[in-house]
Amino acid sequence: MMMTTTEEPRRRRTPFRSVWFHVGLALALTLVVVAFIGQPSSSSMAPTLQPGDRLIVNRLAYVAADPAPGDIVVFRPDANWGDEPAVSSNPVSAALHWLGETTGIRPYVLVKRVIARPGQTVECCDANGSVLVDGEPLDEPYVAENLPYVAGELDCDTTPVSTRCFPDVTVPEDSYLVLGDNRANSADSAYPCRGNPTADDSCFRWMTRDDVFGEAGAILWPVSRWGGP
Repeated sequence: MMMTTTEEPRRRRTPFRSVWFHVGLALALTLVVVAFIGQPSSSSMAPTLQPGDRLIVNRLAYVAADPAPGDIVVFRPDANWGDEPAVSSNPVSAALHWLGETTGIRPYVLVKRVIARPGQTVECCDANGSVLVDGEPLDEPYVAENLPYVAGELDCDTTPVSTRCFPDVTVPEDSYLVLGDNRANSADSAYPCRGNPTADDSCFRWMTRDDVFGEAGAILWPVSRWGGP
């Protein structure tokens, strides 16, 4: 008797079993993480944000809206803000930096607080040392360390002038004046103008609408600082 054998039909490889599919999925997830998670902060936003904090960045916050005063924004600085710091010697950090800059997914950015939007007038300081926006003093409980100011002794009319002071300026179209919460250690929009009694509005540097990268979201790292800012 002749015996016949039947071959089990070969299973078709589906995309979900493909090595390349999993590689592509892993790469896509990595790009999402790089794009939205892990933006670092510096001491310029202390105590709201501490050096080493890693943040979620809401890149969709300003798709259909503009930054508003009080927002903590993440933006790409132009050449007026100076050179970016040297790349870390850590190979993983260096690789992520290269990937972010090359793809534009996570370029070098700064984190500051929006103080005034286009068309608003800003100056510092009033008799109490407060920043004025459209003539009204700002209430800024988030500023824990400010530059020295003593009315009648070290203010905007004394010699020397307080380094807290900067001239009045009207924010240009499509631009924003941004400051750090740690005014005593923040290279922000007004930094080149502070304490200079002869300064004019040409000394300011602006965050433009096109520079905006996203809004600072929750702190992810370290674990002890989850939440906020």
